[in-house]
This record gives sequence, C-alpha cells and structure tokens, in this order.
Amino acid sequence: MGAVEGAAVLGQSTSNVFMTRFDDIRLLRINYLRGPNLWTYRPVLEVWLDLGRLEDHPSNLIPGFTDRLTALLPALIEHHCGVGERGGFIQRLTEGTWAGHVLEHVVIELLNLAGMPTGFGQTRSTSEHGVYRMVFRARDEQVARVALAEGHKLLMAAINNDPFGAAEVQKAVDAVKAKVEDCYLGPSTACIVGAATDRGIPHMRLNDGNLVQLGYGANQQRIWTAETDYTSAIGESIASDKELTKSLLAGCGVPVPEGQVVADADEAWDAAEDIGLPVVVKPSDANHGRGVSLELNTREEVMAAFAVAEPEGSDVMVERFIRGSEHRLLVVGGQVVAAARGEIITVTGDGRATVSELIDSQLNSDPRRGAEEEYPLDVIVLETDAKLQLELKRQDLDGNSVPATGRVVTIQRNGNMSIDCTDQVHPEVAHAAVLAARVVGLDIAGIDLVAQDIARPLHVQGGAIVEVNAGPGLLMHLKPAVGSPRPVGRAICDHLFPDDAPGRIPVVGVAGSRDTAVLSRLVAWLIGLGGRHTGLACRDGLFLERRRVDARNSANWEAGHRLLVNRAVQAVVIENGAETILRDGLAYDRCEVGIVTDLEGYEALSEFDIIESDQMVKVLRTQVDVVLPEGTAVLNAADPRVAGLAPLCDGGVIFYSTDPQAEALAKHQADGGKAVLIRQDRVVLANGASESFLPGLGRLTVWRATHVGVSLESLLAAVAAGWAMGIPLNLIGAGVEAFEADLQAALASLQLSQTLLSPEQQLA
Repeated sequence: MGAVEGAAVLGQSTSNVFMTRFDDIRLLRINYLRGPNLWTYRPVLEVWLDLGRLEDHPSNLIPGFTDRLTALLPALIEHHCGVGERGGFIQRLTEGTWAGHVLEHVVIELLNLAGMPTGFGQTRSTSEHGVYRMVFRARDEQVARVALAEGHKLLMAAINNDPFGAAEVQKAVDAVKAKVEDCYLGPSTACIVGAATDRGIPHMRLNDGNLVQLGYGANQQRIWTAETDYTSAIGESIASDKELTKSLLAGCGVPVPEGQVVADADEAWDAAEDIGLPVVVKPSDANHGRGVSLELNTREEVMAAFAVAEPEGSDVMVERFIRGSEHRLLVVGGQVVAAARGEIITVTGDGRATVSELIDSQLNSDPRRGAEEEYPLDVIVLETDAKLQLELKRQDLDGNSVPATGRVVTIQRNGNMSIDCTDQVHPEVAHAAVLAARVVGLDIAGIDLVAQDIARPLHVQGGAIVEVNAGPGLLMHLKPAVGSPRPVGRAICDHLFPDDAPGRIPVVGVAGSRDTAVLSRLVAWLIGLGGRHTGLACRDGLFLERRRVDARNSANWEAGHRLLVNRAVQAVVIENGAETILRDGLAYDRCEVGIVTDLEGYEALSEFDIIESDQMVKVLRTQVDVVLPEGTAVLNAADPRVAGLAPLCDGGVIFYSTDPQAEALAKHQADGGKAVLIRQDRVVLANGASESFLPGLGRLTVWRATHVGVSLESLLAAVAAGWAMGIPLNLIGAGVEAFEADLQAALASLQLSQTLLSPEQQLA
C-alpha cells in the first residue's frame, strides 16, 4: 500500500497526503451517439476514461474529497443516483465510488446549473483494468464536450485540493452557458419542437441555427423559428413593406392609421402637418419596435425621430398616432391563439440617482430582463439606444440628469409586450387580426394593433392595426411578465400536423449480420410494390426506389439520415449492424418494423469492448426497443436469445424460423402469436393455431433454384415484415417470386426498362 493509501485508511495526518498528486483522468475516446443506442433512446456523449492510480482510490479513500466537492456543488445533494432518493449520490460518495462515476455527476450538475438539465448518466467498467465508459444525456455534442472539459477540471481540482472556489465554478457554468447560447435552439423554435415531441413527432435539426424538420420523409414539415413550410415568401415580403401592408389591409376594410413614406426630415414634418399631430415616425421595414417614436407633437421631435428611424430601415413612414396600448395578437392557421399587451416603461426619481442609475436599479435589476433570447424583457442600454435618448430629450433630460423625488420619467413607450390578455380579446378584434394575416398571406403572423381596450371592437374606439409581422417571436406568450403562459408551440404543431397526424413514414430497421443486405433489399422491394416510394440504406448502397444513388456501404447513420430528410420518400428500410449502433446509434427514433436476424459478429467489435457473444443481446435489443406501440418486431426464433427479445417490444411480435418445431416458435403460436414458417416446402403464415400458405408463391424447392442469393431465413423475415406492414399477401408472394437477388442483374434490368421508356415517361 502506498503513502496516500496508508494515510487515508489509517486516518493519519493528511499534511503530507497531497504531496503526491493524482494525475489527470485520461479521456481516451469521446464519441457522440446521435440516435438510440445501447444506453438510452436519446443522444448521449460516451467517454472512455482511464482512471490511472485513481482506480485504487475510490472517493472514500481521498481525504476531504467529498466535503470539497459538495462545497463546490451543493446541489449534488439532489442527485438520487442508484439509491433512488435525495442524497443518494452523497451516500455513494461517502461509502466509496470511483472517479468516473463522480465525473458523470459533476458534468450533469454543470449542465443543470447552465439551465440545460439532464437526469441521465451511466458509468460502467470495461474489461481493461481502470478503464470505464461514462455516458450522459447530450442534446448537443458541442455543449456536452464543453461540460465534460469543465467538469473534468473541477473534479481534478477537488481531488488534488487545488485552489478552486465559487468564482471558478461560476466560470465553468458560464462557459457551458455560452456554448448553449451558441448551439441550442432559440426559445420560439424550442417550444414548437417540444410540442412536437409531446405528440410523438420526431425532429431533426438541419443547420446550426433554427431550421428544424418535424417528421420524416414525405410527411415532414419544416420550421425556421415561427416560419413554416406554409409561410408564403410573397406574404413575408409584403409584411416587410409596411406601406404596402397598410394599403392592402385598408382595401379589405381593416382599420389602419393614415400615413405616408417620406424621404427626409423636412418631408416628415410636412407629412405630420398634413396628417395631424400627434404622429408616429418609424422605419418601413424594421421589426421589434426598433426606430419607432410615438406621440410626436413638434417639428423638432419629428425631425429628431426621422434621424432615429432612418438607419433602421430602407424607408421612413409618418403615421397618425393612435391612442391606447400596444397589443400583439398571434394568429396561427386562421385563429388567434395568444395575445399580449404592452406597457409604458417608466422610472421614478428619488432626487439623488441619475436617469442611468434609475434604469439600472429599477428596470435592469428585474430578473425577467436579459440580453439572451430566453428573457421576456430586454436589458435597457441608454448609451446605444437612440430612441431612448430622444425620449429623454423630449422630457428635457439625459442619462446624467437627476429627476426630482417622485417625478415619473418615461423610458420606453413601445416594444414591451409582456402582459397576457388572450382571454380579453373581443371576437371582432380577433376577426380583424385573422383577416389581416390572411390578406398579407401568412399562416403564422404577429399582428400589432393599438387599442384602448382590447375587449371592445376597434372601430368603436378608434383602434387600428399598425403592423403585420412574419415569423413572430413567441417568448412574450411563453413567459409573460404578467398572466398565464400560452401553449403557442402546441398550436403551431397542431397547425402543421392536424388531426393527430404523426408526421411519420413507415421505417423498417434490419439488425444483425447474416444476409442483412439482401434481406433489406427484399423488404424494400416489397414495400415499393405496395405503392410507396421507398428509400433503402444498406451495405449494397443507398437506393431511391430501385435506383442506386450511392454505391458506398450505406449501412450507417449518415445514409439513414439522408433518407429521412428526403421529401420524396414515403417509406425507408435501413440496415443497422451492431457497429452502427455502437458507433453512432440508430438514424431514427422509432420504427414500424424492427427485424433482428442473429447475434453474430462480436469478434469484430473489440474496440467497443464487445468480447463475447452474449454482449450482443444488449446491443441489438436497441432495434427492438424502438419499435412503436403500433409496430412489430420480427425475430428469428431459431436463436433463443433473439427470441428472448420479444418481451422488450412495445408493439406486436412475429417470429420466423425454418424449423417449424423450434421451441420459441411453438410456444409463441400456442400463446396466440404470429409466425412465419415452412411446412410442406411452402411458406406458411400462422396466427396462433390458424395457418395458411402464402398465396402467390409456390414450392420453395423451385423458388430456391432461381433465387440463389436469398436464404430461406431472409425470405421468411421479409415475408414477416411485409405482413406486419399490411402489404396484401398475394402481392408479397408475387413480389418474392419476382425479386432479383443478384444486385447487378437487378440494376441492369432497371437500366434496360428505362431505355424502353419514352423520354416523357423517363422524366415522369
């Protein structure tokens, strides 16, 4: 036993303990699993760790370690760990747990503190002494890597009693937060994605920003913040031109304020005199209230407001001032689903503080204000806000002025939509907002209007619609400063996927190693005969219908992802070997049919610490775990371990076997289950005790003579998959008969059929 061990165990003085330092935990390999994997349904960061000498020093043998760590991260008390109750992880620390497990919890806690909570993590030893696999839930790879790096530093500081305090912890949290800001979806997009997830609709991020695909293949919809596939480009262009918008609305009877575009400050004053004071001066195509000045009454104010508005847009407008409060109505699919009211922001003087100091103490101190998108209210920065400077000048003040005690100073007149008023909107007001969105041509629109009372029709109070916004922000409705949040994400999701449409296409996953490429091609062939435009990713390449578009091995995550993004694809078949599951995870979250053929091939997976056949059960069960409740697992009953996966399936199960006497098959039938087997040299479909021959396919001896490349096991698995998908049985039989197992012959046949078509037919 070394000096450190002896001091820790014997309780001797620890003054010399830290003279011998522990080397850093070595991060041997970091791998992002992007889809369902052997750990969980969701993406995780998998880290291979070498603990070095720390393998012989669990937490209870490092003097003072638990106290130091919990002092840095007090909320670790909330981690239940495997104990299953509050304080569970602290109990594990006290009893003794290894550094890899501790790192898992440190990283999770940093993510929690950064506002991206995660509750999933696991750490498991490998066959190599001192080497562990640690995973934690990671919605974004880059955020996860930063959290890992910061957690690693914090843990080693706690182990070695290095200087590391609250300030350093905050720096670590800030680093994770900064990466979250860079990488995570904005709040508007995130709320729509969250609503889709609640409905079981999958999503795929298509860029580093807020472009997201909801659903798969031909049943997908895309969003970009609050813009959708249905958002008209023409409508968006109209909405950005405020003068054109007003003229179209006025022509349809929607109340709008009188106004005109002006070229310079003098013309702005001339327009103001024509319209009648007070007036509003604003950019013609800016958003979020930028450059807008309200209730202007003098030439000086109008000309100064022109200078504020001009840099914010291509043109400047002068409009009649409408008395009342600003309101934002969110229209989705022809309905008003949320409404927010603005308020005039003021500070009150105390005779001592300057206006700048009052803004910081009375407004910016509000926890609802922040620079990031997650905050419903913006930070007010006087130095860079020309509109605010103009507002103060109108009150004969500036940032250094000291208002008298009790004097109310107006800071902002517009842009503070923070009070929910959805339940107060009058039906006539809602009708006007919906009409405005329809006239402009937007499926989702933020309608800005001014009214003294939103509960009364606009025409009886002189109210008017002042702007129509495409791609409106949703945060004011998600986090109102006053009132109830509104489920606007769900409203948009329901608009995109009405009548509980799942947004899914049939997905068939094929897992195993035995003839899985040919099996995948046969299943795709049958689905195509059933009338669906089918994509296929397998070791023989990437196929759209029968056309091979990529000859490279496509049994991987990237190829599967390409198919699911393709709008033309109505069904997909994706081959998944064990290596794909271990290296990347599955390309899809759930599937309609999951096929497992065998558990062979562990010898080639030593880099993943798969060293015996039985470990393959945990790997390939992933394919069964993701079968939808209305889906089916197709399992090879000849292997008892494969058949043993059946209870893990959320949906139905079809067994197949060339041996009709297989024990698992017989028991499954006895229990009323479905099976595909062989009797009298024919393919038989069994539903409990009821059996029938597959129509359209004769004796297998004859069939095998012309289908040398297809094994009987693959034939039965493909028939089971087609049966599970509801393909007519006679079509399955005829399709199996017509399938060409030889890939090159099949491709040559396709090319020949194309040459026989007319040019018009080929284009079609």
